[in-house]
Amino acid sequence: MPELPEVETVARLLAPELVGRTIRGGEVLWARTIAAPRVADFVQTLVGRRCVRVWRRAKFVVIDLERRGKPAGHLVCHLRMTGRLQVERASRATSPHLRVRLVLDDRRELTFDDVRKFGRMWFVETLDELFRDLGPEPLDAAFDVERFHAALESRKRRLKPLLLDQSFVAGLGNIYVDESLFRARLHPLCSSARVDRAAAARLHAAIREVLTAAIAREGSSFDTFYRTPEGKPGGFQDEFRVYDREGEPCVVCRAPIVKTFVGQRGTHFCRRCQPRSLNRGASARAARES
Repeated sequence: MPELPEVETVARLLAPELVGRTIRGGEVLWARTIAAPRVADFVQTLVGRRCVRVWRRAKFVVIDLERRGKPAGHLVCHLRMTGRLQVERASRATSPHLRVRLVLDDRRELTFDDVRKFGRMWFVETLDELFRDLGPEPLDAAFDVERFHAALESRKRRLKPLLLDQSFVAGLGNIYVDESLFRARLHPLCSSARVDRAAAARLHAAIREVLTAAIAREGSSFDTFYRTPEGKPGGFQDEFRVYDREGEPCVVCRAPIVKTFVGQRGTHFCRRCQPRSLNRGASARAARES
């Protein structure tokens, strides 16, 4: 499933193609793609609305709309596992997996392809209800170490499931949680309540470092599904240190990378670099060695 870096890449690359364009028509080819409003009303609701901003919240692509110079709602898309948004000439919008096509005023189309049909689109007047339960953005200034440490202590949950919880922090998924925990030298099953401030600071820095680097490489393409709106694969998969490297030597200690399952999610880590036990002495030692 595309995570924060992939969705951020999609939003950034779509923005120059969509901002200033007005929706003139379209077609829904797979009804279940539309979450709101009713499928019969979806395209007609959008007609005449102009795209003024394209951005990301958590794992959602958000297109802000206006009509006659006034705010006029939002078109929101969640790519789920295999969704792909792109702007292309109408003559090229011929994919067998095309689910939604929206005709723009320059004769191009915003298309949504989705092989497995799990992706969803919404038109909403406000974002409040849709985003009500989302946690903070990990790259925002408000996501500071003190608040992060306090939130970890208060939850008393295993780290991996907690970091995947979109109400705790928004946008993280399987890949970037595994990579962040490795860089922070924290075991995925460690209790969040036992993470002291030094360890929380390492994890906070690791999350930002990993996400920033992945965005710079336009995300990760370890299968055939994720491609940018330009049709290109991401490049961060070449920098994985643990994810999808089961049995390969750790880049730090050369011990084999282990794969297990945490909450039914494949989880990759190094037993030597990420010990299950966590105490202040281990945390201080890791900080000195990092």
